[in-house]
Amino acid sequence: MSLKKTNFNYNSPRVTDYRTFGLPELTLNELGFHFPAEFEKQEAMWLSWPHKEASWPGKLALIYNSYSEFVLQVAAHQKVCINVLDEKMKESAIQILKHASYAQNISNLSMLMQNVSFFLHPTNDAWCRDHGPAFVVNRTTQEKVIIDWGYNAWGDKYPPYDLDDNIPTLIGKTLQLPVFYPKIVMEGGSVEFNGKGTLLTTTACLLNKNRNPHLTQFEIEKYLIDYYGVSNILWLGDGIIGDDTDGHIDDITRFVNSDTVLTVVETNKSDENYTILKNNLKKLSSFRLETGKQLNIIELPMPSPVIYEDQILPASYANFYIANEKVIVPTFRDKNDDKALSIIQDSFPDKTIVGIDSVDIIWGLGSFHCLSQQEPTV
Repeated sequence: MSLKKTNFNYNSPRVTDYRTFGLPELTLNELGFHFPAEFEKQEAMWLSWPHKEASWPGKLALIYNSYSEFVLQVAAHQKVCINVLDEKMKESAIQILKHASYAQNISNLSMLMQNVSFFLHPTNDAWCRDHGPAFVVNRTTQEKVIIDWGYNAWGDKYPPYDLDDNIPTLIGKTLQLPVFYPKIVMEGGSVEFNGKGTLLTTTACLLNKNRNPHLTQFEIEKYLIDYYGVSNILWLGDGIIGDDTDGHIDDITRFVNSDTVLTVVETNKSDENYTILKNNLKKLSSFRLETGKQLNIIELPMPSPVIYEDQILPASYANFYIANEKVIVPTFRDKNDDKALSIIQDSFPDKTIVGIDSVDIIWGLGSFHCLSQQEPTV
């Protein structure tokens, strides 16, 4: 059955699931929908323009050079869609991108800007990975729909977040795509996919009582299976030190193809991340894919601790964004930057690896993957 034939009303109250629209008693999974892997072909990258001073106290103005480089690097090969508060913010963003292009000696800015679109979708903050839409695609019909998970700013840590929580529905209305509401909290940075049926996550985040205290692990897995279209869920343990999301997977372990992961490790035994990441590596070695095959595991170093105002920040090379032609990797002016870039290049031989300084951005407790959400091509 075609979901586009349903009478979807964007002004109707949020509902538990698609059964309200008269569809068969089937889940999105059973209807053939799944969440494509990030390394698959993309229609666009979605962002929410940074504007919240409290997310980068004393540093907001300093992040725009690196942020703009991120936008322009991706816009060289695919569409970039940016949520902004209003026309004033849109014009400010355009001027910031222009200024950054001059600083980076980019001569084809007008061509790049043809791939950049702005949408008047007001947000509270910039972390589009977590408040943005989850696009799922039907394997047979290639129809695309949006899942609008609940969003509570990582356990009600940073209110208000009502505008962020509404972003997937606004994007659904703009793109004229059906939107479904599981009515539980779920963040894009907490889940990682191989596109074939396996999902990686962490117990530290998804089982945290500040998200869905009414649900058991089994019940959460049922939501993941029903809405993301997966069949195999692999649970790692804790996240890295300094991660205010309570352990997002995108700072730890990432799929680079359907059976291979990059995972961060710490070699300094006195570092707080040493035991956490050693335990996660051991678990990864015991995991099996949906085919029953073991994972191919590639180890990625951690940078030296990045500390600002006596706070350890969640600096990780794993927080990269996989675009169609490039992989955008955060760097930290660290001795391991080049080694990490080399390992990631070997993992993506058909893509260009671009390292962008993230020392200021990481003060916001996230980097390029946290800031972005991909829309798959159909």
